[in-house]
Amino acid sequence: MDKKTEEFYERLKVELDMSNTWPALYLFKFIVPTENDNVERVELSFDCMGAVIKTTKSKTGKFTSISVDVTVKDAQEIVDKYLEVSTIKGIVSL
Repeated sequence: MDKKTEEFYERLKVELDMSNTWPALYLFKFIVPTENDNVERVELSFDCMGAVIKTTKSKTGKFTSISVDVTVKDAQEIVDKYLEVSTIKGIVSL
């Protein structure tokens, strides 16, 4: 991971710790190309966490938005999850 990305996640972690008490409900939002198994890979990364996942395809069907409501134990778990899904080709984390 490059220095800029590392600094971003450190800042995110600090901001999450300042604005939440743990454990907390957190909403992850992603946009992925609908092709291949991208949606399934995101869903699998939240498997066994009790997550509520909602997907919506774009008008053209080229992209799918994914909203994931899940209870997390701390800010590090959120950062770890963003890093885990960042390996999916074309994913955008919102």
